[in-house]
Amino acid sequence: MDAIKRILAVIDPTKEQQHSLSRSIDLAKKSGATITAFLSIYDFSYEMTTMLSADEREAMREAVIKDRQEWLNEQIALYPELTIDSCVVWHNRPYEAIINTVINDGFDLVVKGTHQHDTLKSVIFTPTDWHLIRKCPAPVLLVKEKEWPAKGNILAAVNAVSENEQHLELNKRIINDARFICDLADATLNLVNAYPATPVNIAIEIPEFNPGVYNESVKKHHYESTLSLAEGFDIDQAHCHIEEGLPEDVIPDVAARLNSELVVIGTVGRTGLSAALVGNTAEHVIDSLDCDVLALKPDGYVSPLAK
Repeated sequence: MDAIKRILAVIDPTKEQQHSLSRSIDLAKKSGATITAFLSIYDFSYEMTTMLSADEREAMREAVIKDRQEWLNEQIALYPELTIDSCVVWHNRPYEAIINTVINDGFDLVVKGTHQHDTLKSVIFTPTDWHLIRKCPAPVLLVKEKEWPAKGNILAAVNAVSENEQHLELNKRIINDARFICDLADATLNLVNAYPATPVNIAIEIPEFNPGVYNESVKKHHYESTLSLAEGFDIDQAHCHIEEGLPEDVIPDVAARLNSELVVIGTVGRTGLSAALVGNTAEHVIDSLDCDVLALKPDGYVSPLAK
């Protein structure tokens, strides 16, 4: 992402404050991008109107769309500093409406607000959020209520020791996109890489196995690989965080310690049975974060909705 030209800001009709629109405006002012405020609507009472004629059903649908369009125009009017387009779509699956719009109209970035648990003050990701993370071909920025501070921290989550070509390219994409956002937000770029602890069962089953030597070897490998990756992007070692543990524990912990406003993470976009059985480390990480998240797909990713 060396430029943002078109932003799709997903509007939430259940919320008074449209944080997706606010964040989109902040990014648009600094990048020169255009914004389209997007609202997907569906009235399930429409399913119960089979007794009506086709014309009456269509009139009912058009009335609902018109009402929501007027409401959306009122929301846009609260931000007079930019010209914002609007789009209201009738669809019973919001994520499909969003992704189809991204594919058909070539948006560079989707910005969507998250919900926050009132008592725990943590982010709650909805089914629509997860569908977008898994299936949207454009980067998805999930934002919470907190504003980004000046001179803040942005955290790029990488797997520096992967030998998978797709993962290696994704590392580069994550760092490049994180740097681009850092430049817009006047933030500091940090890298985080988690490495595994010594498997306990190996130490038990193989008496001659030396867990201390093994652990130091793994640690050294991850340190050298991460620092080498950072050097290639001119990132100071002081901004590299290489820690033992599971990514879903390490990354949120580092993000919290740095008070990061954003974590940039790559997702492979697995769906269906493979996602259910194999799981997705990125999703476990995202579910543990309490800050904004930018989820990226590998270059060349094709959404299942485009097939």
